[in-house]
Amino acid sequence: MHKVLFSSVSKKFIMALAGLFLLLFLPVHLVINLMLLKPDPEPFNKAAHFMATFPVIKVIEVVLILAILTHIGWGIYLQIENWIARPVGYTSGSKAETSFFSKFMIWTGASVLTFLIIHFNNFYFIRLGFVEGDPKNFYSVAHGLFKIPAYNYIYLACFVLLGLHLFHAFSSAFQTLGLNHRIWTPVVKVIAWIYAIGLPLGFAFISITIWKFR
Repeated sequence: MHKVLFSSVSKKFIMALAGLFLLLFLPVHLVINLMLLKPDPEPFNKAAHFMATFPVIKVIEVVLILAILTHIGWGIYLQIENWIARPVGYTSGSKAETSFFSKFMIWTGASVLTFLIIHFNNFYFIRLGFVEGDPKNFYSVAHGLFKIPAYNYIYLACFVLLGLHLFHAFSSAFQTLGLNHRIWTPVVKVIAWIYAIGLPLGFAFISITIWKFR
């Protein structure tokens, strides 16, 4: 039983489920963030307050954090396992076919982790009282951050890398869950491209609009 639960395949399966959970959360986060473009701060602050206080959301928040930790932790573990299994580089003639996205998944994931740490420090930890800030006015907190050029550069760079990560994650999650199909797999790849391009563009649009035009 222990071998089944902690096998490489099981880890990939659970990591895929955790990744899909995160993929469902990000569009919700984008919709809420679009309220930052309104001149009135009340809609965004109300949404942020609802997300912070509604009991069901608080449970989902815990699940989300666990999903993030699971996805990142096992992703790192599996990558280290791969490195240990192949300590000596293959010659060009015998090297296995590996996509560009798969090769750099660990590094794009590391950039996403960096962004999450910054994001948690600027918002989630304010709400918990660990960092100074007004938890009742996250609208002003967000606008203040987006007025800082360096923050925008990091934010936009992270979302470019997030797009690369999301494309491979979206496609490989379905493959890991055994949902490959002659007809549907190409459809999933198209959706993955739309998701991986559209979602980062949405977040970037918010960032640049506030930075340059508000």
